[in-house]
Amino acid sequence: MTSLFGRTLAVAAITLAGSLATAQESTNRVATMTDWNVFTEESPKECWGVSKPKETVNTRDGQPVSVRRGDILLFVTFRPGKPGEISFTGGYPFAGGSTVDVVVDGNTYQLFTDGEWAWPGSAEEDAKLLAALKAGTTATLTARSGKGTQTVDTFSLRGFTAAMEDAGKRCQ
Repeated sequence: MTSLFGRTLAVAAITLAGSLATAQESTNRVATMTDWNVFTEESPKECWGVSKPKETVNTRDGQPVSVRRGDILLFVTFRPGKPGEISFTGGYPFAGGSTVDVVVDGNTYQLFTDGEWAWPGSAEEDAKLLAALKAGTTATLTARSGKGTQTVDTFSLRGFTAAMEDAGKRCQ
C-alpha cells in the first residue's frame, strides 16, 4: 500500500488545485499522460500514477441518489525494486467485509476493502490487474458504502500505460 503521507500529498494536490489538469502546481507532480498524472516522493522513495473517474453513478435500492463523497482516485504505486501496487479510494468508508469489483473491458477483478481504501489481495492479483489496465480502454469500479449506496466509477485508461512506465522508471 502507498504510504499515507504520499497519498495525502497527492489527494491534497488534486483537491487544492480543483482538477488534475491544474494539479501541476504541486511540487511532486512530475508528468501528465492524457488522463493520468505521475507523482513522486523522495522519503520514502515512491512514484505513483493517479486518475479521477470520468463518470460516477450513485444508487440506492436501484434509484439514482445524490451523495456526498470525498476524493475518488485510482492509484498505481511503485517503490524501488518492487512491482506496481494498485489501490482505490472511493471517497467514503466501504461496507464492512465488502469488495470492489473492477471491470476492465469485460473482465472482472476484485479489490478487498478496509475503511476508505481497496486493493488486490496479492502481488499476483496486482500484476494481473495491472496488465489488464495497460491493455484496456476503461475500468469500471463498483462498490458499496457502509450506508448501502452502490457506486459505479468509470476511469479512462488513456495515458495509463505511458504513466505507469514513467512512474516505474522514476522509482527504479
